[in-house]
Amino acid sequence: MVTINFNPVSNKKLYMQIYNQIFTEIQSGSFEVGDKLPAERELCEHFGVSRAPIRQALSALELNGIIYSRQGEGVFVKSNQLTSENYHSAVFFKSISPEDIVEARMNIEPLIVKIAAERATDEDILELHSTIKKMEKETKAGIYDPETDEKLHNGIAMATHNDLFINFMSSISNAMKQQEMWKLIRDRTVTRPDYRDVNFKEHQLLIEAIEERDANKAAELMTIHMENLYDRYWKV
Repeated sequence: MVTINFNPVSNKKLYMQIYNQIFTEIQSGSFEVGDKLPAERELCEHFGVSRAPIRQALSALELNGIIYSRQGEGVFVKSNQLTSENYHSAVFFKSISPEDIVEARMNIEPLIVKIAAERATDEDILELHSTIKKMEKETKAGIYDPETDEKLHNGIAMATHNDLFINFMSSISNAMKQQEMWKLIRDRTVTRPDYRDVNFKEHQLLIEAIEERDANKAAELMTIHMENLYDRYWKV
């Protein structure tokens, strides 16, 4: 068994350090093309971190064509060199990190939906109903459309009638679109049938709470939705 000297990491951009250490080991020959990398659990122990930054680092390596995954088998080395065709590091390292996106959403969206429940007009609620109906049709058809999801969350922000909250949500939406790792993991999780159905139900309950003008319930439901989103992205 190969002994790898990974070092513990200790700053906010954990996945960047983990990415660099794994890639260095691959380049040095510790792992050759076709070799299987240690399992996520082992990598968590090596680096002394949770599963989230490990998954982000592996996603970055996959986006750069360095590794590939096989369902149920693990992650394998595909190449020990970066090429101009698959080099995305400059983009996702400069993009807002997935951790920042999650942290912002978990803290600000419960507040936004609480205020939306207090201020939403009849027209706002009609618009939200229209979007949730679209999401329902897509879910029944076995489709997850991130644009519909985005429209719903932005619609909730619009219902606050606060331009800063609206701009906050727009910035968060743009950050998610620019972060390739976010999209890669999203497409492997919330698009699954079991998560897709639950995702719709959580959004449906949010709209019902807004319609009922129950601000505290809406905030509680959004908190649960954000926590579940975190679990779907990083813990499964």
